[in-house]
Order: sequence, then structure tokens, then C-alpha cells
Amino acid sequence: MMDSVRRRRYADSMKTIRPGLVAADIMQSAARTLTIERNGLDALANAVANGLSDAFVRAVEAMSGITGRVIITGVGKSGHIGAKIAATLASTGTPAYFVHPAEANHGDLGMIARDDAILVLSWSGETAELKGIVAYSRRFQIPLLAFTSGADSTLAREADIVLLLPREQEACPHGLAPTTSTLMQLALGDALAVALLEAKGFTAGDFHTFHPGGQLGANLAHVSEIMHVGEAMPLVPSGTSAQRAIMTLSEKKFGCVGVLDHAGVLIGIVTDGDVARNLGRNLVELPIDAIMTANPKTIAPTALASTAMGILNKHNIGALVVTNAERVPVGIVHFHDLLRIGVA
Repeated sequence: MMDSVRRRRYADSMKTIRPGLVAADIMQSAARTLTIERNGLDALANAVANGLSDAFVRAVEAMSGITGRVIITGVGKSGHIGAKIAATLASTGTPAYFVHPAEANHGDLGMIARDDAILVLSWSGETAELKGIVAYSRRFQIPLLAFTSGADSTLAREADIVLLLPREQEACPHGLAPTTSTLMQLALGDALAVALLEAKGFTAGDFHTFHPGGQLGANLAHVSEIMHVGEAMPLVPSGTSAQRAIMTLSEKKFGCVGVLDHAGVLIGIVTDGDVARNLGRNLVELPIDAIMTANPKTIAPTALASTAMGILNKHNIGALVVTNAERVPVGIVHFHDLLRIGVA
């Protein structure tokens, strides 16, 4: 009997789209959800600019002042948001880790040290599973920060710093599924992470250290990490015969050859296209200077790979000579090198 009741309840919970529902109804629902959630973000921005400003500054100071990690915790949807905030903090220069409160109650409290700080996410501020980790923070005087909408809640009373979230309407028509509330938690977490990033002077280079993989890591790679150097560079001195320079161009396989003055400074470049456009001339008798493009585009070795790709795309060229401040070549980077590491 009980099995049949459970099956019926499950079937009821898995209802299909009701008859007569049209695309306009679906899009109206989507627009309503986005409007409600946008209103929630507007309310949060207003709160941070006004009543929450002092607490927000204190939170940034507390999280940047510890020598340990920021421990994030929460249950349910707040826990999922907490895990994302921990990942964002860790990737932007603030060591952070998510600890599930249920696991904390069964041994994982040992992962939290006295030089850490704890950030608790709880919409109501009365989540029972959080009692253990809150009590632990008080026992060992570990800084306790809270995201909650419960101004008079147990969590708000115990926390050292309370970031009080405005009680805005959930996008769920029943007011039950966490939607607007979790979006505000997420946005406030991002605001903390970015404020900490800027306060610490976290650079693009630092970001690359924590993101070596994927397209993001590729875009943050420096040109010096991927450029070809030494004998691989296609370079000839000014006055070299066009015939000899074209042989160098062909041998090095970068689609170009750089031309240097007597001091080794780059003064021009000749590409496959330049050669093709001058096939009607007697190249055997001409110096390479006669067909080169003067003052070619170059890039510094400290520039980002994404910057190199931008220059190549903008000027429709296949390679860039990498030069130092005196425009002396130190390497060359090709379009294929950027594609190989995943810059696109």
C-alpha cells in the first residue's frame, strides 16, 4: 500500500507540461523570473552601498588579514553557492575551502585551523546542521562571517561580521525554491572575491599561476613562454640579396623574414605575400630592403598571448617578431603557436 502511495506521489511530482501552454506563456515566465531576480540584485547593490558598507569593508579586512584559509560552509542550495564562492576566492588569490557542515560534525572540523576565518551561508540563519561549526568557531575564537537574511537569527547573533541580505521575492511562484536568494548570495560572494583581488593587487600574471589549463590559461600565457628563439628566428641583415632572404624565409617556415640594421635592430619584414607581389621584378638583382615593409608590427616578450592573437587578427598577419625595448628581435611567435596552446 505504501509503495503504491509513493509511486503515485512521485508520478504527481513529475507532471508534464500542462495542456494548452504556449510559447508565449513560457517566455512570460522566463521574463518574470529575470525581472524578479534583477530586482533582488538591485536591492543587494543598494544595501551594500548603504547599510552593508561597513560590514562589507570589515569582511574584506578580516579575510585579507588571516594567515590561513577562508572556510566556506552552508547546507542545500546555500552550500552549492558556498562551494562556488570558495572556488572563486581560491582562484583569485584568497586561499579558500568548502567544508560541508554535516561532514564537519563527523570529523572535518579538524580541517579548520585557528588562523582561518569561517564564512557561513544560511538564508534563515537557523540551519540546524550549522550549530557544530558555529560553536567550534566560538570555542577557538576563529573569525565568523555570515551571509544571512535573518537579522535576529542565531547565526547573526553569533557572527563577528554579518552581511545581511535583503529579503526579496523569490522567483519561484510559490516562494519556496531558492532562486533570488541564492543569486544574491552568489553576487555578494563575487563582490567579496573581486574586492579582495583588487585590495591584494592580484595581477593577470598571478591569475595565470592558478589557471594554467584551458583557454583562460592559454590567453594568460606570456609571449616569452611560446616564442621561437635563436637559430629558429628568420632574420637577415640589411643589404642581403632578395634571393638569399627568400631562401631563409622558405627554410624557417614562418612565412616571413625580418631585416636588421647594422646594430641588430629590426627595420623591416618581408612576407610570403610581399614576395608574391614582386615576382614580376628581377629579385636576383634586388636587395631585400627593396621589397620589405618598414617598421613592422612587433610585440614584447612580456605581452599576453591573447594580445598577440589580437594583433595578428587585427592586421591579418601570420606572425609577429618579438623584440625588446630597443626593437632588437628576441624571438618570433606564429599564429599556429597560439592555436596550439588554445588561444582563439
